[in-house]
Amino acid sequence: MRSTLFKYVLAVILLLIILPGAVLLFFPGDSSVEIEGDENKVQLYVKEEGQVREMGLEEYVVGVVAAEMPASFPLEALKAQAVAARTYAVKRLQVPDPRVKKLDPRADLSSDHTINQAWISSEEMRKRWGKWNFKKYQSKIIQAVRETKDIVIVYEGKLIDPLYHASCGGVGTANSEDVWQMEIPYLRSVSCNNHPNHNKEEVKVFNLQDLPNLLGRGNKALPVGGIFNRDVLKVQEKTSNGRIKTLSFNGETLRGSELRSKLDLKSTIAQWEIRGNQLTVKTRGYGHGVGMCQYGAGALAGEGKSYKEILSHYYTDVKYARIKRK
Repeated sequence: MRSTLFKYVLAVILLLIILPGAVLLFFPGDSSVEIEGDENKVQLYVKEEGQVREMGLEEYVVGVVAAEMPASFPLEALKAQAVAARTYAVKRLQVPDPRVKKLDPRADLSSDHTINQAWISSEEMRKRWGKWNFKKYQSKIIQAVRETKDIVIVYEGKLIDPLYHASCGGVGTANSEDVWQMEIPYLRSVSCNNHPNHNKEEVKVFNLQDLPNLLGRGNKALPVGGIFNRDVLKVQEKTSNGRIKTLSFNGETLRGSELRSKLDLKSTIAQWEIRGNQLTVKTRGYGHGVGMCQYGAGALAGEGKSYKEILSHYYTDVKYARIKRK
């Protein structure tokens, strides 16, 4: 028995030395996926330049990680972000995004974070980080991308939509249907580790008279002057972890995601107060709340979790695959 075990361990060690790229084969449940077209190339529409840049897939992922997650985060968190970013890109290479094609028919992806993922160039990295931190942070991100090369996330053999957001506000993530009315099995509400960023609050003040135009709701005229009825804006339903799911404004119903988008709020973890003709809204967290919480990922990595453990926490019942080169 011991002799057999020794031979097996020795064989594994030799294989890892000779074929380091085969390490993923030893993880249970991993598979491979094929993508159409030239998977080594990405045609990126750079919003700031108004033109298309061609680059390698892994080069693109480096720019996304640099734009989407603080480079000061632990390496395993950056790896998790790299795998999520790559998965997102490969899925868009398979299924073209019509919003991107409207910008330029040649483009596969846009650097506009409101359309796809944010992306920055090396020049922009240098501006953001300064000359003293540039090499250190860029090297760290390149390492995260290199050590996860070709790895993507799958659910039942298909690439997932690896949604992510900055901060869940400490209440945990949201179910997909809480935001977009579509129940996606791997985008389930999960708990999240504490991070100081979760407690950051934002306060915004609005004139109630402006709300019908801002929200595209409540055509019924609001009273001019005097004290407004506090029920003019009222929560109807919250998610299990306290996000606003639906609310009414002047008698008309809208989703919490609409409120966030149209009032440019950081999240739907919101409270408000009406005094006179002013609405004061206080929010906590940042983003839609679905999928991976980036600051939560940073906290998990700080506790020693691997990038796969981080991703498997935020994306329910997923597996991992390598891109199969044709």
